[in-house]
Amino acid sequence: MSTATAVPQTHELEGDDARETLTRTGWGRLARDSFERFRAADGFSHSRGLAFQFMLTAFPALIAFVGAVIDLDQKDFRRLIEETMNEVALGPTGGLVTSALEQGDKAGSGSGLVVLVGGIAALISATGAMGQIERGANRIYGIESDRATIRKYAVAALLALTVGVLILLAFVTFIAGSAIERAGAATGWSETAVTAWQFARWPVVLVFVLAGFSMLFKMSPRRRQPSMSWLAAGAVVTVVLWFAFTGALLLYLTGAETFGDTYGPLAGIVGLLLWSLLTSVAIFVGLAFAAQLEAVRAGVSEPATDEDANAMPGVSEATSQGPF
Repeated sequence: MSTATAVPQTHELEGDDARETLTRTGWGRLARDSFERFRAADGFSHSRGLAFQFMLTAFPALIAFVGAVIDLDQKDFRRLIEETMNEVALGPTGGLVTSALEQGDKAGSGSGLVVLVGGIAALISATGAMGQIERGANRIYGIESDRATIRKYAVAALLALTVGVLILLAFVTFIAGSAIERAGAATGWSETAVTAWQFARWPVVLVFVLAGFSMLFKMSPRRRQPSMSWLAAGAVVTVVLWFAFTGALLLYLTGAETFGDTYGPLAGIVGLLLWSLLTSVAIFVGLAFAAQLEAVRAGVSEPATDEDANAMPGVSEATSQGPF
């Protein structure tokens, strides 16, 4: 497994240092070197592994979600869910939830055991996804080994329950905001509540998503990271790439009229696979940007290293003095 140039530990850095380094180096140069760091750390392989974990998380979560909606048997809530999912979904992907709900109606009811097992399976898979993020983050920062197994997956489970849920809710709220607004008005929201939702969701979602990715970047690598204000630059890169990739994929899926005809019921799964891969790439490129920014600040501007290169001074401290 290839590894990028090691980034010396500089955990005292704050957001002001990041702005100074960005101004001095330039976004263009940092973007090129960050992609080189991403490639040197075999970022595409880590992205494929993370996309696989995303899929393993999505399907048991869908099973639990559909079972819970059916068991609740609330028509207004179900209408809100269906409209929201159709707004969020990428092209034919929205049919997955609608088809699952229709099939659940034919069965008559959901199952509490199915909901429980699906939820547990989704949490286990999400924990594996966060562990994959740690593995990729460590290689991007030039760290050869991950945390000890128990510690690694304890941190991963914590990230799944906090950062994972936060980012998911932020993205769903951002993309499906108008659908939630319409469904809320239809289910009895007051005019004041609808107006408050229209304006309040934008700054809240922005803060949540940046904080979520900054927290993910801070806790994932096996090293002592700088402050989250310093890591925010990498989080911004991830968010921008995610929306760009998602928008381009959405244009493709909705613009290609033959896509649904060609793949039939598999169209939603194909769309979800593509989205998972692009999302994974965005996460690791953002991590590479944060790592390269810190490396430049520490005087190590070269992102790639030869396979026989020795570890940089300070790497042993970086891999052993982290908070986890």
